Amino acid sequence: VGSSLAMRRVLALAKQVAPSKATVLINGESGTGKEMFSKNLHAWSDRAKGPFIAINCAALPEHLLESELFGHEKGSFTGALQQKKGVFELAHNGTLFLDEIADVPMQMQIKLLRVLQNKKFNRVGGNEPIFSDFRLIVATNKDLWKEVTRGNFREDLYYRISMVTILIPPLRERKKDFPLLVQHIHSWYCTKYNKEIGRINKTDYQKLYEYDWKGNIRELCSVLEKYVVLGEIEFHKEGTER
Repeated sequence: VGSSLAMRRVLALAKQVAPSKATVLINGESGTGKEMFSKNLHAWSDRAKGPFIAINCAALPEHLLESELFGHEKGSFTGALQQKKGVFELAHNGTLFLDEIADVPMQMQIKLLRVLQNKKFNRVGGNEPIFSDFRLIVATNKDLWKEVTRGNFREDLYYRISMVTILIPPLRERKKDFPLLVQHIHSWYCTKYNKEIGRINKTDYQKLYEYDWKGNIRELCSVLEKYVVLGEIEFHKEGTER
């Protein structure tokens, strides 16, 4: 949603790269909608009929992340009671979205690089190489090149995944889009909670417009959902208890 110059540029680049097989790095602050954007890239591609598989790399410890990515064979470790397919295998003929790519441990980065080079991998505890024709999209809210210079991210992997980089602007830089975004999100929550879709009064709208939205679209959704349910505009102020 939006017609600002920043978003028009982003959408034009996205539609240009979507039909290709190029790996895409989506960069943007937390809450800007990177996963939703990746779903659009998938929908605009020739893989739209295939699976869209998403995983947050920061949500799992390293020993579980390896199993989630590559899968495992029955009995390969304690608790592996049956064979499991990993997300690389599940994304065959579709799109794999790896969120928070900057938080992948260094040892796992080496394994990722190997998979991206030939699209072959082994399940944990397995000996047979598995081929998967996946299209990769990754995302982070960090400056990935800074992570490279700090020694936290492999330079060769950076070049592999940043073939095309899309920067999603924060909400504070999309003021022209703000009326459409508020209308769209407000209407969505009104429908969800079976409320009458009326207009937000000028005083409440002004509060929304002037707020700096450090949590971006995610924070806007949270505030508008509460507004629809309780009729209150309430922001979380830093340095105060909730």
